[in-house]
Amino acid sequence: MSIESQQDLIGLMRIGRIVGETLRYMQESVKPGMTTAELDEIGAEFMKKHGARSAPILTYNFPGHTCISINDEAAHGIPGERVIQAGDLINIDVSAELDGYWADTGGSMPVPPVEPEKQRLCDATQEALQAAIDAVHAGERINVIGRAVEPVAKRHGYKIIHSLGGHGVGRHLHEPPHAVPHYFEPRARTRLTEGMVLTLEPFLTTGATEVKTEADGWTLRTIDGSLSAQYEHTVIITKDAPILVTAV
Repeated sequence: MSIESQQDLIGLMRIGRIVGETLRYMQESVKPGMTTAELDEIGAEFMKKHGARSAPILTYNFPGHTCISINDEAAHGIPGERVIQAGDLINIDVSAELDGYWADTGGSMPVPPVEPEKQRLCDATQEALQAAIDAVHAGERINVIGRAVEPVAKRHGYKIIHSLGGHGVGRHLHEPPHAVPHYFEPRARTRLTEGMVLTLEPFLTTGATEVKTEADGWTLRTIDGSLSAQYEHTVIITKDAPILVTAV
């Protein structure tokens, strides 16, 4: 979507804060020994308390309120009976709707005791997201995102998943522009315009650039078993720094 009124801005910022706070609350609740279903229920109750509805359920009838992916699972992990282990690398993706506005956020974290390799991957992925945030301005081509992220990944020795990218969001979970690349793609020449709403969400890995879909039809796992991390914000493009809709 593109912001067209003060009402749009208020509505988007409201749901953005809710999903951001849901993500933080879930991250603070992670404990070894709990199941991913238990963690998902914590997020579900938090969203319900604030009047928000799970976007994956509304849009795709996804079998969970949030997506919870572990270690070599890059995205769309189904909450279930899997037990979170000490030392796991866990990614939580939260998206929701309120009053016709939608926002999307996510983040990875190592479960204590923290393994240095996993912390380094998380730190580099956060740096990659910040590079993308710093790069986007109205008037730039959309491939400026990949141009900013790619050097960060290379400098730290990581790869970028090519088949997972950002997307428009706001009035639906997924809108144009679709498949916003976080690697440099010269053909991605859509102009960023003032008021445009999209997600920035680089996926960095310790080896793979592609994922495969598991038998459950949802979970995306790196093709070589390498670790994956992702950080995501919904942003509004401006002439200056973007507005971080999901920051808390």
